[in-house]
Amino acid sequence: MQTWNTALYDQNHAFVFQMAQGVLDLLAPKAGERILDLGSGTGHLTQQVADADASVIGLDSSPEMVAAAGGAYPGIEFVLGDAARFAFDEPFDAVFSNATLHWVTQAGAAVTCIADALKPGSRFVAEFGGKGNVQRMAEATRHAIKSVTGQDVPHACYFPSTGEYASILERRGFEVCSAWLFDRLTPLEGEDGMRNWITMFGGGMFTGVPAQDRPAIVEAAVHTLRGTNYIDEKWMADYRRIRIEAYKV
Repeated sequence: MQTWNTALYDQNHAFVFQMAQGVLDLLAPKAGERILDLGSGTGHLTQQVADADASVIGLDSSPEMVAAAGGAYPGIEFVLGDAARFAFDEPFDAVFSNATLHWVTQAGAAVTCIADALKPGSRFVAEFGGKGNVQRMAEATRHAIKSVTGQDVPHACYFPSTGEYASILERRGFEVCSAWLFDRLTPLEGEDGMRNWITMFGGGMFTGVPAQDRPAIVEAAVHTLRGTNYIDEKWMADYRRIRIEAYKV
């Protein structure tokens, strides 16, 4: 399981929630709606949904994230749960998710849970890593791991195409109204931006890698990426995002 440093997340990777305005606008929460924020992280977007006078619950699989969100926003309910294995007694008017579902490799199970959590006719709005997301960064890290340890470790994330994910939704009773796949070249914070990103988000690739080898691996990956992802004296993440709006039939 990925362990999260919530202080580093908020300090150096705030773009994860700061760039979510487009998907929040698509959600368009309304007063009185009951909304689930799936993968609520440190709770900043959950609070924005609550600011629309919606009744919102945040669910996250990370105890560190749930604790940080609950401390920052004590008026909101944050619960610990698995996106591919959750259930609530009372259905929701909407399920919202930002920058989470690429961590959920059991995509079908997650969509089934989402469908079960929604009222008929209600909506699912999400944005997460799509096909080709962080491809250069993941490959550089993978090659660095192999060169240092001899292990070949694939990136432990799920980055679907729009067609692939729309098919999963349709098979589980959703009508997909819109689906986009788009590039989002994203600046990282400071000269250590790429090191911090690999440390924060590359944890799944380091499972089974000896701790003493990790600094050398990170440095090797950063060296490789300087030729492709260091642009105008700034580190850039080669993000590609998928954005989905679907309704439960």
